[in-house]
Amino acid sequence: MAATPTPKPKPVKPSSALINPAQVALEAFAGLTVPLAVAYSGGADSTALLHAACAQWPGQVRAIHVNHGLQAAAAQFESNCAAVCAQLNVPLQVVQVSAGHAAGESPEDAARKARYTGLADAARALGVSQVLLGQHADDQVETILLALSRGAGLAGLSAMPAVFERAGVQFYRPLLEVPGASLREWLTQNGHAFVDDPSNTDERYTRNRIRARLLPALADAFPQFRQTFARSASHAAQAQLLLDEVAAQDLLQVSNPPVIKALQALSRPRQANVLRHWLLVCHQARPSAAQLAQLLDQVAACTTRGHQIHLKVANGHVLRAVSHLQWLSPI
Repeated sequence: MAATPTPKPKPVKPSSALINPAQVALEAFAGLTVPLAVAYSGGADSTALLHAACAQWPGQVRAIHVNHGLQAAAAQFESNCAAVCAQLNVPLQVVQVSAGHAAGESPEDAARKARYTGLADAARALGVSQVLLGQHADDQVETILLALSRGAGLAGLSAMPAVFERAGVQFYRPLLEVPGASLREWLTQNGHAFVDDPSNTDERYTRNRIRARLLPALADAFPQFRQTFARSASHAAQAQLLLDEVAAQDLLQVSNPPVIKALQALSRPRQANVLRHWLLVCHQARPSAAQLAQLLDQVAACTTRGHQIHLKVANGHVLRAVSHLQWLSPI
């Protein structure tokens, strides 16, 4: 599928009772292909987005609800979604997914992967190629703060992209500059029902602690923090795109798999950049900072035929194969 140009979302101020802030945000996305779908959880953000999409594209909207089955209230969430969709005359597709996580994988990451896989599968079944997601400005700030807490690089600090593709389906996040409070305000003032997920207030989860404790403090100290954080994420995303372009060019120069002598001709930062790119794009492997630093040290020390490299990287190994590096997949 050809990449679709990213529309520029409009910053949205707190709403009045008459204007759905999600509908204002969708004005920048008016050229999307219909029919399209909304990922509908039943919460405030996706409910406001569903109402806005129905106003923007009457009769051309489908809803997809992902049921992870992780909570006792999951069946009630599904029932509430069905009721709202019936009122709006929107076809609803319910997807049951299993969110079990592998060893070393966080439950949140496993649930997210399962959710997007389920959404993409359901979209194709519905005959739509574009899905709207309800993440808003507060979600974006939380993502940036989580990335900072983990020492993330530019890719992490770029936070959530406004547009991305998964399994042949294009996903859009039109609300990334819309405060969550404005969505809830509009829904409440206009009497539109939505559900509150009780897990969103469970402060055992880092994201919930950020929402409950840090965002109010940031709002008090820096009232415009949502806009400035979004701008910083945009700068990081642009810088990451530039690094990706340089890495792609360098990979052509050092070959695939990388020739060690060709790698050594590059500066250490460019070696790191191209090796990270090679591992991710060619082998879907994400090295830690420590693993990548160790690999760079070994490449630098590789000055004799007898020097061996066999390092654990992500879920596999990188080893020396005569003149070049080789990726060894996990068994």
